[in-house]
Amino acid sequence: MNQDPTFCAIVLGTAAMLAFFLTPLVRLISVRTGILDAPNSAIKTHKTPTPVFGGVAIWGGFVGAMLLLRLTTNFPSGTLFNLRSLVIGGTLIFGLGLADDLRRPHGLDYKTKFIVQFAGTAALIAYGLHIRFIHPDWFSCVVTAVWVVGITNALNIIDIMDGLAATQAAVAALGFLFVSLPSEEHYVKFAAAAIAGSALGFLPWNLWTEQKVFMGDCGALTLGFLLAGVSLGGHYSGVNDAGVFAPLLILGVPIFDTVLVSILRLNRGQSPFMGSKDHFALRLERMGLARGEVVASAAAAAAACGVCAFFATQWPLNWALGLYAAVGAAIAAVGWKLSSVPMK
Repeated sequence: MNQDPTFCAIVLGTAAMLAFFLTPLVRLISVRTGILDAPNSAIKTHKTPTPVFGGVAIWGGFVGAMLLLRLTTNFPSGTLFNLRSLVIGGTLIFGLGLADDLRRPHGLDYKTKFIVQFAGTAALIAYGLHIRFIHPDWFSCVVTAVWVVGITNALNIIDIMDGLAATQAAVAALGFLFVSLPSEEHYVKFAAAAIAGSALGFLPWNLWTEQKVFMGDCGALTLGFLLAGVSLGGHYSGVNDAGVFAPLLILGVPIFDTVLVSILRLNRGQSPFMGSKDHFALRLERMGLARGEVVASAAAAAAACGVCAFFATQWPLNWALGLYAAVGAAIAAVGWKLSSVPMK
């Protein structure tokens, strides 16, 4: 559809506007109800109790943009079918995150979280969204579940600094939009535009104001799930078969942080599920970067990975494999350097 870029711009703008105007409202509700994120543990990086529920605005921006699409356009049934699966699964994950935020400071048991996350993944699979290049189908569903749950939690893990998770979600969503533009995967384009808009609309209230609000688990888990769902629908292997690994690059920064902290914690004999101040962002801060510089650097790295992902889907196989190898070597070098930074 030659009007796809126009529709994407409308969807992105709608989601951004809704999220922007909803965020101060949910912040006020958080303050009035006294449901705040207090710095009551050693792993917290903020200094004062901060309102949560920013994820309500993010979810509202995404769902609102999807409703606008449904009411004002006449897309093929397959596109609406796929978008419906994201709304259903994303709403389930949003409800999980909201329940976890309401139970602060202890939150829900991790087993409950995993059960609901796998249920959300089952909704995607039931609507036909799963990894397509893996066979047989039952094994594809298993790998899909691991992928979706992993990315869902990776966005939540990286949410440890103002603006970090929102910028990563926005850049990754724009990466999926960019990579999908040459294809006919309409639902990927529109969903990616809505995710980017929702994250960008929330960002000013999280990064550039003294009256801050956190997205909470209801925001981070929802964004991670939606990005994982979008990644399942892209057509990456039109030029070469190695293009199917492009989502690993687009989501490279959250994946990198998850792998880094898991390895470091296991090396210390700790569970990778136990929080600690060993994230790459905090290590960059320990190296002397201001928090704004950390967020900007991470966003630039994510954008570079997105560009590499696009080329990996467009270049011949040998060139794409060489690109993957070069990016992998660079990531390994960065990981090695960051792991040597002493952290208390």
